[in-house]
Amino acid sequence: MVAGRGLVVSGLNALRVGRFLQRGRRDSAPAVSFSSAAGSHKEKLKNRQAELMSRGLPKQKPLPGVKHVLVVASGKGGVGKSTTAVNLALGIAATDQAKAVGLLDADVYGPSIPRMMNLKGNPEVSDRNLMIPLVNYGIQCMSMGFLVEETTPVVWRGLMVMSAIERLLRQVGQCKYGTSIR
Repeated sequence: MVAGRGLVVSGLNALRVGRFLQRGRRDSAPAVSFSSAAGSHKEKLKNRQAELMSRGLPKQKPLPGVKHVLVVASGKGGVGKSTTAVNLALGIAATDQAKAVGLLDADVYGPSIPRMMNLKGNPEVSDRNLMIPLVNYGIQCMSMGFLVEETTPVVWRGLMVMSAIERLLRQVGQCKYGTSIR
């Protein structure tokens, strides 16, 4: 989900989203030998560090129109990530009316943002085949909860989860109120 200027990401997969936004093309590097012929342990460690540092940082994949991304994440469930994300989004929107705020529920297994934001229904699809986020309290929201029935179990792993999150991040268009979020 992309918002005009900010994005709050919540859910168990929020850490994956953070890494996804920072991920870029990673070139394969030659393997480093750790045999006794390579020298002392310090020398091996120094060579390994130099090899890793030569790769550089991953290339960023920017979200067009988004200035700031705030990720709410935890390795444990049930600690209030969604509640914190909703409160942050509402607080940011209330403090500065000029800022457009979007909320992405990256928890594909148990999305709770639709219930917290009092939103129901499916997002409409634009002419360009982009999903239009649902809006309440001035916050544009995108969640897997809009795309699957609440009683339907979702059993996804790995690549399927990341593909769904990528769609929620990058295939979202304009909201009904004319605010461009792309």
